[in-house]
Amino acid sequence: HQVISHLCDSFLGKAISSHISYPRGTSTSRKDANTNSMAKETTVKKRRFGRTGLEISEIGYGAWGIGGAQWLGGEDRQSLAALERAFSLGINFVDTALAYGEGHSERLVAHAVKSRKDSIIVATKVPPKNLIWPARLGIPMEEVFPADYVVEYMEASLKNLERDSVDLQQFHVWNSEWLKQEGWQEGIERIKLAGKTRFIGISVNDHQPSSVIPALRTGLIDTIQVIYNVFDQSPEDELFGVCRELDIGVIARVPFDEGSLTGMVTPETKFSPGDFRNLYFKDDRKREVWERIERMRRDLGDAEPLPRTALRFCLSHPAVTTAIPGMRSQRHVEGNASASTAGALSPDKLGILRRHRWVRNYYPE
Repeated sequence: HQVISHLCDSFLGKAISSHISYPRGTSTSRKDANTNSMAKETTVKKRRFGRTGLEISEIGYGAWGIGGAQWLGGEDRQSLAALERAFSLGINFVDTALAYGEGHSERLVAHAVKSRKDSIIVATKVPPKNLIWPARLGIPMEEVFPADYVVEYMEASLKNLERDSVDLQQFHVWNSEWLKQEGWQEGIERIKLAGKTRFIGISVNDHQPSSVIPALRTGLIDTIQVIYNVFDQSPEDELFGVCRELDIGVIARVPFDEGSLTGMVTPETKFSPGDFRNLYFKDDRKREVWERIERMRRDLGDAEPLPRTALRFCLSHPAVTTAIPGMRSQRHVEGNASASTAGALSPDKLGILRRHRWVRNYYPE
């Protein structure tokens, strides 16, 4: 989510005025023969989403990649088919944001869930007014999430999503200095009293999991979204214990470390010009991650697909409610859903993966 700061100043106008042109055959009511044969199949297990009481799939649909702006190479028809396949496999949680493709992701989600609004749980996010990811210390709350702005952008997301309310609205960045500043509390109160969202969450700054703990203790926050994967295991140090204590729902984001933990990023990998992964895996980083992945594979010594192992790692922690990989093809949906069927990793395999913790930050600052 880091390079979204390149969005232009007219972000809101673009985010609510664009339209999707759906080619014939993209209606989610029409499936290919393979999907038809498995339409009633339900494989993904559910977990209680903390104090919200919602039962959501432990594999959720991360919708950043279908926005079409920062992750390139997707195609709307394929994304809609992937969403439909996810729903048919029991995935009932979708995480999107107004900033993903200037509202394009939200509009695709709206199209996909149109006939399933009562069964699909939708979460979105309000972008920072100053369009800076991640949040920086020293910038006051009034420049990022003033109450009127939170209300205005809540309405923009609802327009994109074609609904009167969402299940979860999240602050897309967070700064621990804002806790005692005014504005964000009023914004929460206004959108909840108006029935625009049922619950409130925070998307925690990259690799700073403990920074959100004071906000959780206010009682105003129901869920958190945090980077958690084999490389970044830092939420286990303190945050997850607090989440269990306070009954906070936990969304594990970036479970594949932006792709490296799928094992598909090699020193020769090329990304399209303008794709944010050119920044994330810049310089010699593709070689760095590839060498670590190869060592991990040797240590694991089994034939399980690495993406499934990576997701099972996330789901093995009892504090985690759901992991939200991006998945733009039906094949990726089916592979990721299989992690739920496989269940938690063995203590021995978890022990191996814990030794592959890697403290570093590849995101642009």
